[in-house]
Amino acid sequence: MSQIPKRYMKFKEDYSDVANAYETMGDAVHNSGPLDDKTRALIKLSISTGARFEGAVHSHTRKALKSGCSPEEIRHAVILSLPTIGLPSMMAALSWVDDILEP
Repeated sequence: MSQIPKRYMKFKEDYSDVANAYETMGDAVHNSGPLDDKTRALIKLSISTGARFEGAVHSHTRKALKSGCSPEEIRHAVILSLPTIGLPSMMAALSWVDDILEP
């Protein structure tokens, strides 16, 4: 489940200083406030859904599962986007979630 994309692994290999700085920033952002892991995971999934970033939806679905979110909670986070981003965009994101939940 915790597969890191080959493209990111190559980026880390080629630009390790940049990748390390990016990961450090991500850790700092996650630790900068009171939200728990599950809440942060669902927010990051929702942001990725709204931005229509397929790879990020895949990644944040995996991270949400790792944080203890159920498939129902993950799908609900995506379905909540419907009034804001519209049916076609929500359906696309739901299919990306299902890529991970139903391989």
